[in-house]
Amino acid sequence: MHRWDSTLETGHERIDRQHRQLFTAYDDLVDAICREKGRDEIFKTVDFLSGYVLMHFQMEEELQRESGYVDYPRHKRIHDEFRETVQDLVKRFCEEGPSEEFVAAVTGVIGDWLFNHVKGDDFRMAAFLISKGSA
Repeated sequence: MHRWDSTLETGHERIDRQHRQLFTAYDDLVDAICREKGRDEIFKTVDFLSGYVLMHFQMEEELQRESGYVDYPRHKRIHDEFRETVQDLVKRFCEEGPSEEFVAAVTGVIGDWLFNHVKGDDFRMAAFLISKGSA
């Protein structure tokens, strides 16, 4: 499981604040599943996480467009693919509930993706934004 720590800070305050919230939402979801809090409680955390992902991606994409970020099309495509992945997980949860396979998908897919995306694509994007004075 991935947790937020200082190695995930991009140096862009707004992006880092939202990334911390994404990791908190992810941790809350994993915790709710592991503690078997019940389908309704787990769905609330799934719903919050998926909604927050959408809001965060919109904010990042807006910053990229406004700053003329040259890698915007690729970054948006990566976001779009992950949006679909999250929606598939929400659908899967609604159909299966918090099965062991769902737990593995959440920790493997969402946790790993967030960690790797922040450390790679978002670090590059944030460095560009900061260089443009958009921090």
